Amino acid sequence: MKLENQGLNTICAHVGEVPDEQFKGAISPIYLSSSYQFMDVDVKRYPRYFNTPNQEYLAKKIAALEHTETAMIFGSGMAAISHMFLAFLKSGDHIVVQNTLYGGTSNFIREEFPKLNIEFTFTNGYKVEDFEAAIQPNTKLIHIETPSNPLLTITDIKAIAHLGKQKNIVTSIDNTFASPVNQNPIDFGIDLVMHSATKYFGGHSDICAGAVAGSKDHLDKIWNVSKNYGGSLSDFTVWMLERSMKTMGLRVKAQTKNANKLAKWLDKQAFVKQVYYPGLKSHPEHKLAKSQMKGFGAMLSFELIDSISSDQFMKQLKLIKASMSLAGIESTMLSPTQTSHSLLTPEQRLEIGISDGLIRFSLGIEEAKDLKADIKQAVKAVLK
Repeated sequence: MKLENQGLNTICAHVGEVPDEQFKGAISPIYLSSSYQFMDVDVKRYPRYFNTPNQEYLAKKIAALEHTETAMIFGSGMAAISHMFLAFLKSGDHIVVQNTLYGGTSNFIREEFPKLNIEFTFTNGYKVEDFEAAIQPNTKLIHIETPSNPLLTITDIKAIAHLGKQKNIVTSIDNTFASPVNQNPIDFGIDLVMHSATKYFGGHSDICAGAVAGSKDHLDKIWNVSKNYGGSLSDFTVWMLERSMKTMGLRVKAQTKNANKLAKWLDKQAFVKQVYYPGLKSHPEHKLAKSQMKGFGAMLSFELIDSISSDQFMKQLKLIKASMSLAGIESTMLSPTQTSHSLLTPEQRLEIGISDGLIRFSLGIEEAKDLKADIKQAVKAVLK
């Protein structure tokens, strides 16, 4: 069977397995060596070169899932995105960046790029016209995030990819919230796809990792920079990540189903002011999301009515965890102003619509009725 004809769960379960030639085990062996033979070998392996056996084979799984030629694994999502940026930007260059994106990415750009004399423009919105208006003669990269963190805005991937090709500018996307289960940006013409693999790739809140996927030519440029910065991942964690990704298709589909149920339910509750989820018909980019996503994702955000404190509400949760990060099999809620976007100033947060009362809700695999019950009891406790 050819790779392109294999289904999602088949790729998750089998592609990228390290062959156990000696004992014929059913799972990948772990190669923990940090020193490999260099004479009379086809590949001179070294952990910092991203080419140990476990790193090499996991990259094949990620590439297969994202429909790309190749991929690389990093020590974190920020390592992945920063190395990707630095591979395509040098002193005097310019990048156009979507204004609604992860706070850590925004903070990296604002703090580090001025030191390197790299110019940047955050768009005024997330329509293709906003990106085109921000392009300058020295623009080398356009970066988007869709669905965005934490307001789930949707950017037209195909339009941005077309704009990049028209202007001879490399395009990249943070595909973390969607995961390859729900969205494959390469199919719409984007050049580079990155992930915080800590999230849906790992899926169990016990791994920190990042990934970038794209063409061999583009990844060669990233490798040439990354080998100098040393952002590789330990092979034990690489092995754990490959193990976790075997169930990614099953996990994410179950989580996405829960998100659809809870978004529709929350949207009808009197104690909720606003729900942000592209699966809702009321979402301004619902049709666009439907055209480029296979599923609407397992993340949503919402705001409670003014009489309910979001902090007090989260403290009353018994099943849902008030916890940082996202995408584990357990459902979690957090305040973006205190966590994912805390590095932005209050003014910067308000500029992109992130209020102090906003709650980001990462759906797990629990029964939807139990999640609803937990939310109802927490609201009741706060209103006593």
